[in-house]
Amino acid sequence: MVAADPWAMDILRIARRLALPDWAIGAGFLRGMVWDRLCGFASRTALNDIDVVYFDTTDTGRDRENAAEAQLHAWRPDQVWSVRNMARMHLRNGDASYRDTEDAISHWLETPTAVAVSLDADDSLRLLAPHGADDLLAAHVRPTPQGRRKIDQYQLRVTTKNWPARWPCVKVEAPT
Repeated sequence: MVAADPWAMDILRIARRLALPDWAIGAGFLRGMVWDRLCGFASRTALNDIDVVYFDTTDTGRDRENAAEAQLHAWRPDQVWSVRNMARMHLRNGDASYRDTEDAISHWLETPTAVAVSLDADDSLRLLAPHGADDLLAAHVRPTPQGRRKIDQYQLRVTTKNWPARWPCVKVEAPT
């Protein structure tokens, strides 16, 4: 689906130009694309932003993130970009240190959000899906193990996001 989407491939090629270590684009970038298809939408649902994540323990300040966002905006000013170094995000999230980008993504709260994709130099795609892609492909929202541990945050996110209002085919699991 990603490889067949010229817009998505362009976005990935632009992000790749930053040469960030262990980078990927995650969350709504894939989730929206898949859910648009599953719900039978003829056109792409607009994204709030494009989440570029990477992992670099040698530079955990915000300056590099801000510079990357500015560069992406210069290349594609029609998009809203968010760039975050996952090597520092564990502090904000109250987690133990993450090992890499995929480990960081595994701590995101919902299974269909905890996915990302990157583009290798030869244009081959690399999917990061630490909890698998079944829920994403079934339009099923459920908490990840981290989401179960942070159940109040999970419930707030699914309530605030209200994905079924935008994508009627989406089913949100109430945690037990």
